[in-house]
Amino acid sequence: MSKTQAPSIEAAAPVSSGHGFAERFAPPKPPGRAAHASVSEPESPRIMVKADPKLANAWKGKPGSELTDAEVLAMPDAEYMNAKQIEFFRHKLEELKESVLSNAGETTEHLREDTSIVPDPADRATIEEEHALELRTRDRERKLLKKVMQSLARLDSGEYGYCDETGEPIGLGRLIARPTATLSLEAQQRRELKQKMFGD
Repeated sequence: MSKTQAPSIEAAAPVSSGHGFAERFAPPKPPGRAAHASVSEPESPRIMVKADPKLANAWKGKPGSELTDAEVLAMPDAEYMNAKQIEFFRHKLEELKESVLSNAGETTEHLREDTSIVPDPADRATIEEEHALELRTRDRERKLLKKVMQSLARLDSGEYGYCDETGEPIGLGRLIARPTATLSLEAQQRRELKQKMFGD
């Protein structure tokens, strides 16, 4: 029996062609830096807002309501949610509130104007579809108005600008883009992930 096995072992040896046992059965090597970079790049959705150093002190001589987004972003971290920033965001929220209320009034007037009876079924269907769209828009504006009012209340209580879940600063860039934000970007992403996994 051993005589018949010996040739087969000798014949198998040349097949390795220079690849030793350790190389053939070693654990897989980690991907190189280039491959790792191509995988990790999409994992950073946050866009870092770069402050203009020329505007670092521009906020000191202006009231908060007159500051621009760039001037607020250029303020040092130590001044986060100081009196000027609170005034800046209050002005922003008040403008958003007025805009929502104005749009709501226009929607109501438009719905009243188009209440005339239209004999053509196609025209009537078009008008009804437009009304449904405006009502959905009105509902979104109503929800936005509620968030604006809550944000104004948070300004008064000193909670504005800080995450509801972690208590950490939400960040000026996120607040300027979304003044009604109550969660930091990380907390918002965690909540959305939970909603996808477990539903509402």
